[in-house]
Amino acid sequence: MLSEKVEAYCRERGWWHDDVPEEYDRALAELGIDPASAFGRFHRHVEDAPTFPSRNREIYQIGWFALNTNYALSVRSAHEALGLPEAYIPLDAFEGEGGYFYNRETGEVADVSLGEPLRRLLAGIDSPRWTDFNAFLEWFFKLDGSLENERK
Repeated sequence: MLSEKVEAYCRERGWWHDDVPEEYDRALAELGIDPASAFGRFHRHVEDAPTFPSRNREIYQIGWFALNTNYALSVRSAHEALGLPEAYIPLDAFEGEGGYFYNRETGEVADVSLGEPLRRLLAGIDSPRWTDFNAFLEWFFKLDGSLENERK
C-alpha cells in the first residue's frame, strides 16, 4: 500500500488520477508488478510527465515507459550488463555511474553504483538502501525530513 504521505504529496501536485489507464494495468502486470503494492499503486495512479524529478535526478513513470519506450530492453540490459538478478527493474536511466532499481520480489529499492558498491550488493554484503518503495519515495521527494542532496 502506498503511504498516506506520498499519496497526499502527489494529490497536492495534481499528479494523482483515480482512474487507472487499462494499458498501465496490463503493462505493469507484464512486468510482474502486484497492483496492490506501493509500487503498483504509485505507477497506476500517479502521473505528471514521463519522469518525476527530484534530488537532481529523475525516476520513470514505469507505466508510461513500458508503453512508450523499449523499457523491456532497459530491463534486459540491466540484468546482462550489471549482473543484477531478474527481480530488479530500473527506475531511471542509470546515467553517470549509478541508478535506482526496484526489486519486484522484496519491494526493496537499491541505489546501484558501478564498481565496488555493485560487487558488494551482488555478493550480499550490502543490502538495498531502502527496505520498501514508500521509504524510497519519501526520501526521493524529500518527505522524510532529509535535507541530503547527494547519494550516500
